[in-house]
Amino acid sequence: MRHPRAAGGAPGARSGQDRPREPGADAVVRRAVPPSAPEKVRPSDHLRDELLADAVRGVLGSTGAYGAMVYLVSRDRRSLVLRTIAGVPLSVMSPFRRIAATGPLPVAVCFRTGHRVVLSGGEDTMRRFPQLAVGLPYDFASACVPVEHGQRRFGVLSALWPVSDDGVPESAGPPISAAAAELGDGLAALEAAGQPVEPGGDPAVVELTPPSVPTTRVGLFDWNLATGALSADARFREIFGFGPGAFDGTVAALNGRIAPGDLPQFRAAARTALRNGEVLAARVRVLGPDGLPYPVELWARVPEAISDGRTHLVGAVLDVRSLTAAAAAVERLREGVFSLDLDGRIRYANRATEALLRARREDLIGHHPWDVLPWLADPFYENRYRAALLSKRPTTFLAACPPDDWLAFSLYPDAHGVTGRVVAAEPPPGAAEPPAMPPPAVRTGVGSTHHLLQLASALTEAVTVRDVCRAVAEEILPAFGGEELAIYTVRDQHLQLVSQVGYPDGFLDSFEGTQIDARVPGAEALSTGTPIFFESVRELAAAYPGLALDEMGAWAFLPLIASGRPVGSCILGFDRPRPFTVEERGLLTALGGFIAQALERARLYDAEFTLARGLQQALLPHRLPAVPGIRITARYLPGTQGMEIGGDWYDVIVTDGDVTLVIGDVEGHSVGAAATMGQLRSAVRAFATGDDPPDQVLARTNRLLLDLDPGLLASCCLVRLTPADGTARIARAGHMPPVLRHPDGRAEALYAAGGPLLGVDELAEYPVSELRLRPGSVLALYTDGLVEDPAVAIDQGVDRLRAAMARAEPGEGLEEEAERLLREVGSARRVDDVALLLTAFGPDTAGPPSPPV
Repeated sequence: MRHPRAAGGAPGARSGQDRPREPGADAVVRRAVPPSAPEKVRPSDHLRDELLADAVRGVLGSTGAYGAMVYLVSRDRRSLVLRTIAGVPLSVMSPFRRIAATGPLPVAVCFRTGHRVVLSGGEDTMRRFPQLAVGLPYDFASACVPVEHGQRRFGVLSALWPVSDDGVPESAGPPISAAAAELGDGLAALEAAGQPVEPGGDPAVVELTPPSVPTTRVGLFDWNLATGALSADARFREIFGFGPGAFDGTVAALNGRIAPGDLPQFRAAARTALRNGEVLAARVRVLGPDGLPYPVELWARVPEAISDGRTHLVGAVLDVRSLTAAAAAVERLREGVFSLDLDGRIRYANRATEALLRARREDLIGHHPWDVLPWLADPFYENRYRAALLSKRPTTFLAACPPDDWLAFSLYPDAHGVTGRVVAAEPPPGAAEPPAMPPPAVRTGVGSTHHLLQLASALTEAVTVRDVCRAVAEEILPAFGGEELAIYTVRDQHLQLVSQVGYPDGFLDSFEGTQIDARVPGAEALSTGTPIFFESVRELAAAYPGLALDEMGAWAFLPLIASGRPVGSCILGFDRPRPFTVEERGLLTALGGFIAQALERARLYDAEFTLARGLQQALLPHRLPAVPGIRITARYLPGTQGMEIGGDWYDVIVTDGDVTLVIGDVEGHSVGAAATMGQLRSAVRAFATGDDPPDQVLARTNRLLLDLDPGLLASCCLVRLTPADGTARIARAGHMPPVLRHPDGRAEALYAAGGPLLGVDELAEYPVSELRLRPGSVLALYTDGLVEDPAVAIDQGVDRLRAAMARAEPGEGLEEEAERLLREVGSARRVDDVALLLTAFGPDTAGPPSPPV
């Protein structure tokens, strides 16, 4: 085993060269594998792929969806890998072929939470999952359902629908859930049999049944040219117009049915077949019962099994009159008509299309229009095709065709591809003249643009160095299939490791502190400002003789430079040798620039972190009062992004015979929000201590906030509890409803009447609701950060809290319950702060409260 060393985060990783690859294609499921990459076929792979193919076909057939796909979790459970897809071009989904399991996309959220994620359309997607909208900015509805069996979660089944008023059809819910459950059971059975179910290799593309077309009849024949005997099946006889018993089995009878002018061509086709061994698509005309001719195609070959000196032909005759008539009708049109398959390749173009596009049909067929027509190379045009295909709505656009024409394109999509129409058009108002010849340019695909936008979007939200490193790991590794990642920053002219993924524990320890002028790839990429790519172990060993190597097969060393100043190095390791295309090299270089800028910005935030955290803690209670007859505990968790300054607060105020429980949330995450929170907490405490009733406490606080005019709103919930008899009076100002667990274990959300947010209306009123707590009750006040999750509506989050409180085990203490609620209810990728205040009522709960955490 080679044990590597490459400074500044030497290349490293585990060997994948002997890992089994995935199977090839069959008639129903084809694999997106280049012909030069044969793969070892395992029976278990076929069984798994058949299960996945059956699942997506079942979803498409039972839910009205036009597309479906299955993601399976990788062996290390870090990624979700697209394994099977149907009805959606694989090229469109290429940016999402590997998704970080911890990422903010619907598939990842569904997998982590085990909850269905339903998106009603483009606006819903933009609001809840903006990262997905960056990569797929199209209007479609979707649903993600976890694929699981018991406690074992294998992946996610996802489906797409055209947008409608109802979003995802309500009737689609049961069948897609049933398909996911059946798939989970099947994968569990395979796993129980000792067969692997993890993804590997390239995705399988499930072919959909093509749309119905005019019927093409096919007849079969066997012709002995030496004797003239011709054996034919019933369909052959029907095509040539022979009734029952009318064909005598000779070629002479057949000649009588062929149009006289085509007999020489018919005989020439037979001679060609004998001479060359086959004849393909020879067209002749057959006389119908009315004497009118119609076209047929002859396909014949010399059978290898018969040794008679090439005097024998077997083959088929195709009745193509319907297809020929349809094609002829389209060819006569003066407007261009063309067809694109799901991947956007041209499969048909009529003569008018050739003339309008100034391109030969043979140069168009089988290619993307934006690849063969330079004036369509702008990603905008490919984006129009994708928009039509994913929204399943017709779309139109104009394009300038040099030297001086404008063309109007219309695209009409269905589940199998796109039919296009192109006509001459007037230039739009104010349009410049088309260039005589578009300048040559390196085309940047929509998928590449997505990777840049996706990482840029994630880095925009990242604030700390830790945030930046996590975003890079979650975006770059899945997108490029990398196995290892190391990020180094410069400090005192030395490289220091700040983040690593995929390396064995302690492996990079000896690389710490490498000088930036050392002759090693990580340092030289930074000192020269030029990325270094190695496509194989041999290349790296030749460039740096004696450099210790690990088990990776390819590497990318990216300099991180911001505003001309070296920031650090980013090292990617790949488990197999791989070529880096010009596009990939450019893309990774651009990503390095994004990372450098984000790291530089994050350093400033990290420098302020200690101050910010101290300010936040100073504004919250340092201890909670001890009150006979009740027990209270509190939890506060800062947001997972930014400087962790928020506006959430809680308080417990003891007055004569009563306890006032308070929880609130000032909008925003800033020093201003924290300062406003401190002012409101002081105000509520002052008004509550003055014996104002709960509604007046909120009303006076509301007016104070309007007078302060900080430009911020706040929510608040106030509960005045009388421990002597359990009376609780509740007032709410736009805040989440308290949740109450009764002594018998039942739990409910208390949707008590309330008023608007604080800071909205000077005359707002805040009604008070009263209830009686029984001994053994537990009341939960909380902020929305606890129940918010992009995968579910806020009401479902509240219900999740209610259900979690109802699951309390006998003997569970209040401290243990608070910790459990944070684990079970809180989102793993929360952004907002979380405040939780639990109060247990009853004589058996008396005792000193724990300090807030």
